[in-house]
Amino acid sequence: MPVTLPTPNPVPAEEALPVSAPPAEAGWKRPRTAPSLREVYASIKVPAQSASFWRKLMAFWGPGLMVAVGYMDPGNWATDIAGGSRFGYTLLSVILISNLFAMLLQHLAAKLGIVTGRDLAQACRDHFSKPVSMVLWLFCEIAIAACDLAEVIGSAIALNLLFGLPLPWGVVLTILDVLVVLFFQNKGFRVIESIVAGLIVLIFGCFLYEIIVSNPDYFGILAGLVPRPEVVTTPGMLYVAIGILGATVMPHNLYLHSSIVQTRAFVQDEPGRRMAIKFATIDSTVALFLAFFVNAAILITAAAAFHHNGRHDVADINQAYELLTPVLGAGAASVVFAVALLASGQNSTLTGTLAGQIVMEGFLNLQLRPWLRRLITRAIAVVPALVVTLIYGEKGTGELLVLSQVILSLQLSFAVVPLVMFTGSKAKMGVFVNRPWVQGLAWLVSAIIIALNLYLLYETFFG
Repeated sequence: MPVTLPTPNPVPAEEALPVSAPPAEAGWKRPRTAPSLREVYASIKVPAQSASFWRKLMAFWGPGLMVAVGYMDPGNWATDIAGGSRFGYTLLSVILISNLFAMLLQHLAAKLGIVTGRDLAQACRDHFSKPVSMVLWLFCEIAIAACDLAEVIGSAIALNLLFGLPLPWGVVLTILDVLVVLFFQNKGFRVIESIVAGLIVLIFGCFLYEIIVSNPDYFGILAGLVPRPEVVTTPGMLYVAIGILGATVMPHNLYLHSSIVQTRAFVQDEPGRRMAIKFATIDSTVALFLAFFVNAAILITAAAAFHHNGRHDVADINQAYELLTPVLGAGAASVVFAVALLASGQNSTLTGTLAGQIVMEGFLNLQLRPWLRRLITRAIAVVPALVVTLIYGEKGTGELLVLSQVILSLQLSFAVVPLVMFTGSKAKMGVFVNRPWVQGLAWLVSAIIIALNLYLLYETFFG
């Protein structure tokens, strides 16, 4: 039975504007019958067009921070540590380029959700045949499970480092965060955004401290931001660079962002959507700059602490934790590092829950109870993590963490290509269709991602 779209929360009388019906269905096969994340759809008030820039920005501020979480999750840490310890500051340019790619793709994801009223999963289900949609859904579920695997391992390692909790027990304990996530989901979307923001500030502060105590070469950092030919011509460096790209640009974030921008009750006309696109883009771009700082800080700390002290073999989180304090001579360096890791894992859990719900509802038009959906996703991640920690211990979890990032990297193309197709379609986007130069740039980014992933696939299995 069709579901009636919920009416956005009322806007105060002095700001009231008429809210029109959902956008026209031109370019789509089926009418839009259900909003994305219906329980929080259009639940956050937006001021009138005449309001000040800062009032409007504050109304739209939040989804970008939730998206940025995926760019600083535990899966990024291993690749950044390996890149810094082996190659110094050279791969900072790769992190910068990856973030620029991410800013463009997240802008397109936000625009798709705002203009069409569909998230990326719903758009794929409408556009593609059922077999193709099912394949895309399956790939996306694998990517979310891989991301959840990184969260489980990262949180378990952090608990082990901070409290000495054995890794298997840490893995099992991560099941409890299901209850925490569900509790905060029932308190409103702004509450979740505030928790995410608080944890990001904590992570930011931790790495600001790490950079200060590691005393890096600031001229070396600036030089590292400039791309160098050896990144492509040196096989070992290229492999780590692709790993950084795969760990930075997260496929499930595109589904997430196209949905959560619809939590804002903006006016459904052309000026209203233009305002929403403008402020959603500012929100995500600023938030991704914060994510860039965190990723760059991990690599800079590894370069300053390990590479410049002759330790080029540090490639995982446990090694970094054990060596930070003795190498830097700063007593709190290792503890601060582990606190940031734990905050990162918990933050990723919040956004991973929402992404899983969005993907399942969008592709299958199937609504599961949030607790059931979360338990299924977490069980898929916990079982392999628990088996590996019991059999192989720390070494196995490190390798499993790297494998999760390879899986994410390979799935990225299957999210990026549909996104660029949809936002470049005048039939679907109307006056909001990508401009030719934006569409050209988006296809160029897609081609680079596909080419690098094919290389990564070859190197992983045959190299």
